[in-house]
Amino acid sequence: MSSILAPEFTYVRPRAHEELLEILATSERPQLLAGGTDLLVDLRHGTKRPGTLVDVKGVADYRAISWDDEQGLSIGATATINDLLYHPAVREHFPLLVACAEDLASHQIRNRATVTGNVVNASPCADMAPGLLCSHATALVASPTGERTVPFSEFFTGVKRTVLGPQEVLVRIQVPADAAGARAGYRKLKRIRGHDLGIVGVAVWTKDDDVRVGVSSSAPTPLLVDGLGGLGSDDIVARVAGTISPISDVRCSAEYRSHMVQVFTRRLLQEVSR
Repeated sequence: MSSILAPEFTYVRPRAHEELLEILATSERPQLLAGGTDLLVDLRHGTKRPGTLVDVKGVADYRAISWDDEQGLSIGATATINDLLYHPAVREHFPLLVACAEDLASHQIRNRATVTGNVVNASPCADMAPGLLCSHATALVASPTGERTVPFSEFFTGVKRTVLGPQEVLVRIQVPADAAGARAGYRKLKRIRGHDLGIVGVAVWTKDDDVRVGVSSSAPTPLLVDGLGGLGSDDIVARVAGTISPISDVRCSAEYRSHMVQVFTRRLLQEVSR
């Protein structure tokens, strides 16, 4: 029986943001480690072979979550899913993010998995992506040469691919204050009851005659469908269905995915209109 040997790499654990950027500038094939719930599996299977494994969990202030009435919600690079899920301001102002977090894996995994890691991994079925897309969240990205802000609607470029370069780190997710207080819901279709990867995920968000729909597992990347008008607008479900491009795989057919996206969108629209 053959086995895959774990790759050899240099392990470093910076304590400050500036130290991290210096490591990214000078290291060979750097790979960031936050929660590690996906990365450790990739290392074991040999699909990731970094020259330097950069553990960012020790970077000061990276785990912070904060809320400001003007600036909105800030989610640090190493804030875990459970940090988000149980944060009082998140539970008060962003029920959609809470709903997405509750459906992500198990309590034990959520204690390790980070919000930023869930999106940086760029899986088409990322649970946090529909909620962040609907909330018009942005990513603050830093590198040794400077910083830039990227809307999540532009963040994903393909399966397991993002706009991040090899020397860049997603420092913080920013959710605007005007996204707070929306009526919203999230539905995830799984093969089994309990904890499983999503076959389909749909989020519906509405506030001030604006409806947004986030969809996962139905295209190469998580999708945002916005500009839909208010709840009374015609053909919202049809417009969402026309945006997705599901595939058939071992978990279900493309036709079933398309059908369930429409079912969940219709149900959620009814729920948020009450």
